[in-house]
Amino acid sequence: MATDFKSIPIIDISPLVAKCDDPKRVQDPDVLEVVGQLDQACREAGFFYVKGHGIPDSLIKDVKNVSHNFFDLPYQEKMKIKLSPAAGYRGYQRIGENITKGIPDMHEAIDCYREITPGMYGALGRVIEGVNQWPHDPPYIKALMEEYISFCTDLSRKIVRGIALALGGSADEFEGERAGDAFWVLRVIGYPGVSNTNGQNAPENDIGCGAHTDYGLVTLVNQDDGITALQVRNQSGEWISAPPIPGTFVCNIGDMLKVYNFGQKWT
Repeated sequence: MATDFKSIPIIDISPLVAKCDDPKRVQDPDVLEVVGQLDQACREAGFFYVKGHGIPDSLIKDVKNVSHNFFDLPYQEKMKIKLSPAAGYRGYQRIGENITKGIPDMHEAIDCYREITPGMYGALGRVIEGVNQWPHDPPYIKALMEEYISFCTDLSRKIVRGIALALGGSADEFEGERAGDAFWVLRVIGYPGVSNTNGQNAPENDIGCGAHTDYGLVTLVNQDDGITALQVRNQSGEWISAPPIPGTFVCNIGDMLKVYNFGQKWT
């Protein structure tokens, strides 16, 4: 139900973060204000910035630093954790290996998924059974990223609870059988920049990641400061810039937008 929005709204979700699990949250005017803003953002754009999210700035900075350091490594070092079927499609993905709508994307990444035990999702989940691959240097990167993932999944749960209230359901409407045992995906992405991909053997495509719609209920995007690259398309097909704003994540509601598109409400 995206409209001809011209900018991406910024929502301070700190009241929802603080009282997400409080049984009296629906009686709190500050929480209800956040719920109303989430509802409007989902109806008009499907994208919004969140601030007041509660994830420590120091943790976010450390995650960005180790990510940059990894992508600055020589190619052969990065290939030590190469993505492969044997690794459950986890690990390092070279520039151009990720495909969007048939076109190679000009980025590299470390792909990580919730670690699942054999048989957890039956035959359907067999291809992604495995453990995540992390670089050996620095030695604390695994613990750092797992802490970051824990914060992000908890933040996503709180945002989904706010959206459930906006849709007229209970806060835990998306939990239980619907999405109570969430499967998460983390992509740590490095973009080489056009200057590094052009040249004598320049690729036909210089776009870091092609236009796409995210799967899943919620995506959190943690952008590098000072680089405006993310764009969101409105109903008229106009591309709206979503520049990095310090202290925020860009949130995309992904498949949950379908609930809004069909006007579905719970009673």
